[in-house]
Amino acid sequence: MDTPIKLLIVEDDMIIAANISLQLSNLGYEVTAIVPRGEEAILQLEENQPDIVLLDIHLKGALDGIATAQEMQKNADIPIIYLTANADEATFNRAKATRPYAFISKPFKKLDLQRAIELTISRMAENQDIATEQESAREAPFILSDRIFVRHKDSMVKIFLEDILYIEADRNYCRIFTKNKEYLLAITLKIMEEKLPPQHFIRIHRSYIVNIVQVDEVAESHVVIARKAIPLSKSLREELLKRIQTI
Repeated sequence: MDTPIKLLIVEDDMIIAANISLQLSNLGYEVTAIVPRGEEAILQLEENQPDIVLLDIHLKGALDGIATAQEMQKNADIPIIYLTANADEATFNRAKATRPYAFISKPFKKLDLQRAIELTISRMAENQDIATEQESAREAPFILSDRIFVRHKDSMVKIFLEDILYIEADRNYCRIFTKNKEYLLAITLKIMEEKLPPQHFIRIHRSYIVNIVQVDEVAESHVVIARKAIPLSKSLREELLKRIQTI
């Protein structure tokens, strides 16, 4: 079951806060808490970290909304959506410096809230993709004509291409299997496929690349390598057979 996006509401007008909470619940989001003060919001961040914070700029108390965001960002990279009835130029510039994901002007409609959250979620996903690509680049193997060097724990290890049996996708990671060992790399199977020499390796399924010379058997729906059955896409079977004949 999908886990709903969690939001913390920081708003000192409890009527407005309750209305926001009701609208968020109707939209399928989870409200972790409603708090009226910045100090309480910071404590909430430690106890039950949300995915997004809806934060009123003009909070009463020692910390206004902008100061609250600054304190939050010292310990966590939490997307901020500011709520504001009005803001002068100086206040807006202070708020902008905290890199909010959106501003919602009061009074606002349900659609304003919905769009601001959806845009925030979209940006969160884009940032995650960028982080994954950067991590993949850092973990990318060095591939030479007959061997590759991959990061394993805290060092780079050498694997001869002929010793690789197959490579399996694991979400944004992939696993390299040899006869004796398994290596987990923070790189997608697609990027791995682009880097491997095509004369040795072929993708036979959305989740598998195999070393052609290691294939022991080709069935209708799978291949066998070192006694392991690996799924074979029907559309890729003919290409695999052609490649095997050229070895």
